Amino acid sequence: MNNDIHGDSLHPSSLDRLDRRILSVLQQQGRISNQELAQAVHLSPAQSNRRHKRLEAAGYIQRYEARLDAHRLGLGVTAFVHVSMERGQHKEVLKFQRTVGKMPEVLECYAVTGDFDYVCKVVARDLKGLSDFLLGTLAQLPGVSSVRSSICLNELKCTSALPMD
Repeated sequence: MNNDIHGDSLHPSSLDRLDRRILSVLQQQGRISNQELAQAVHLSPAQSNRRHKRLEAAGYIQRYEARLDAHRLGLGVTAFVHVSMERGQHKEVLKFQRTVGKMPEVLECYAVTGDFDYVCKVVARDLKGLSDFLLGTLAQLPGVSSVRSSICLNELKCTSALPMD
């Protein structure tokens, strides 16, 4: 299925310098007006808007969101949780994936190679809240054989911006 509004498929190799510049600006300033975006990338507003809409339609822009301050919202603990699943439990793995996807405490979760099956980024109000979530919720999911966590002491960098070079 072709999602491009102009009928030509957009592949990463077909993105030109202006497309990449638009994506770069939007990553940093998601609420920028079309007029400001056009000025930032040195295009007319009509050309800027056309390219912006084309990039959205082609799926390069998944969504727009506000980045909130976890600490100001009372979420003072961030942890990286390593989850191991019992072997041969395919149904439980699918159930785990669906369930974790609905948990608001889990900000990110990845299936990984190595000693664990999943790595999740989790937030909690405090250490007690983290403990309750890990022991009372996550570790109790069917198919989970072990849960280990590493508590974040200091955030050095946190971004969702992708390199556009």
